[in-house]
Amino acid sequence: MPILLLAVTIILLDQWVKYYVQTHMTLGMSIPVVPDIFHITYILNPGAAFGILEHQTTIFIAVAILLVVAVVYFYPRIPKGCRLLRLGIGLQVGGAVGNVIDRIRTGYVVDFLDFRIWPVFNIADMAIVIGVGCIVISMFYFMPSETGKENGDSRS
Repeated sequence: MPILLLAVTIILLDQWVKYYVQTHMTLGMSIPVVPDIFHITYILNPGAAFGILEHQTTIFIAVAILLVVAVVYFYPRIPKGCRLLRLGIGLQVGGAVGNVIDRIRTGYVVDFLDFRIWPVFNIADMAIVIGVGCIVISMFYFMPSETGKENGDSRS
């Protein structure tokens, strides 16, 4: 149940901030928070990270649906002790759904966090990236090793 709560929290926070940006800023408007370092800049992104695959809304929606279906199927099979993996999955699902809501509504994703040296992004994007990081760290550092079996060792 905590993964669902985390995902819903990410979705609600993401959508609320996007709504605030859309209702209080005009498209293209940029507000310096720390001049030349961090701005709130309202843009609409028709693609994925770095604007790749512009206007491929159907693909992005299909991938998000497949992600959610995979999580619903595999999540019960993840050992309860794999907390970092579960955290990563919750973040990733919340972020994916947050961006899919935008794509379904408008065909674009609302982006607003602008560090000037990186493409503008949003809370859902942060959740996806942090979630993937948690999953990768969990898989490389906290999953049981199978090296004994690979080397012909049949001991468990």
